[in-house]
Amino acid sequence: LQKKRRQRKRSVWTREWILRRPLYGNYDNLLHELNAEDPRCYKNFLRMDNDLFTEILHRIEPRITKKSTRLREPLNPGMKLAVTLRHMATGATYTDLMYQFRVPHNTMSVFVPEVCEAIIAEYKDEAMPFEREPNAWKKIEQQFLDRWNLPHVVGAIDGKHVRIRKPAKSVSLYRNYKAFFSKVLFAVADGDYKFIYAEVGANGACSDGQLFNYSPLKAWLENDQLGLPKPERLPGAPRSSPKVPYFFVGDDAFPLRPWMMKPYSRRGLDVRQRIFNYRISRARRVVEAAFGILSTKFQILARGMFHTNLDTMNSIMLCCVYLHNLMRIRKPAGDERQDPEQIIRESPTLLGGDADPNRRRGVQYTTADGKKVQAQLADYFLTPPGEVAWQEEYI
Repeated sequence: LQKKRRQRKRSVWTREWILRRPLYGNYDNLLHELNAEDPRCYKNFLRMDNDLFTEILHRIEPRITKKSTRLREPLNPGMKLAVTLRHMATGATYTDLMYQFRVPHNTMSVFVPEVCEAIIAEYKDEAMPFEREPNAWKKIEQQFLDRWNLPHVVGAIDGKHVRIRKPAKSVSLYRNYKAFFSKVLFAVADGDYKFIYAEVGANGACSDGQLFNYSPLKAWLENDQLGLPKPERLPGAPRSSPKVPYFFVGDDAFPLRPWMMKPYSRRGLDVRQRIFNYRISRARRVVEAAFGILSTKFQILARGMFHTNLDTMNSIMLCCVYLHNLMRIRKPAGDERQDPEQIIRESPTLLGGDADPNRRRGVQYTTADGKKVQAQLADYFLTPPGEVAWQEEYI
């Protein structure tokens, strides 16, 4: 039997400088100054304006408010939310935030996951509803058609690796093909950079193909349980032309199926195939742009999560996705760094699939039906109703 560790006797109950939080802490002072004098910097500090912060606080307050005791008063719920948002916005450690907000770091490690779970529970149905009916999918299809000139697309799918510190005794379980340790955010984005489906928690050693194979999304697609619209003729196509199913777009890590389109292999491409690759990849990279917007807004996903346990990482990643969607719903304009017509143009990865062989593990690549739909789309992109004026310039 192991001997129980002797609990170290506290030298102090609470440090004096922490008790001066109302006088000098960021929440009670700096945030109020920014809101009154410089709302733009307030938004930069928390990644949202005061109106949205107040709304979120009002909705999650019952979930995160603690009872008062004879020993001490609980932390202000607004303080908890502000610390959590600042942690996600900058990737700062709990120790760094302790000196800014004058809240003990071990206290933060307790309430940050609670706040994230409260946001997820409160906004689950509003920020990322996953509707399985044809009309909902047709709205997404219209986004891709209007903005990215690709019909019948109902989502772009990909995975993002979030850097972490190597967990103890994990060997190479979390080491990815890019040679660092990570957890994966696996998601589907619509044509407006919002996420319509997300999974978190997979270890970095998994490829995108493996994640897709074991996700509920693949089973729903194979069993026709997503409520996708029935196959229809492409816009402007002759009445004699065959009907084409609605589909997702992905890179070479995913299988080629009637409900999943990906670029042709890089080798020996003719003009028709290169145009197809450009058109498909132009829509596919919307999910990569969505990951870029997400990581810029919440830099904990870009800098890495090195001081957080694995369960809390899942909550933080999913909370970032929900807040990203919520902000795009409230104020849809302003996240793009470029005009949508100029974004995702010429790039080496537009002309073929992913070059890394490790990402292809666990994927059955093609079926005859998938190749048939791929060929129909490639032919359509060379016809007047299906072409875009600049496609030959960027292949």
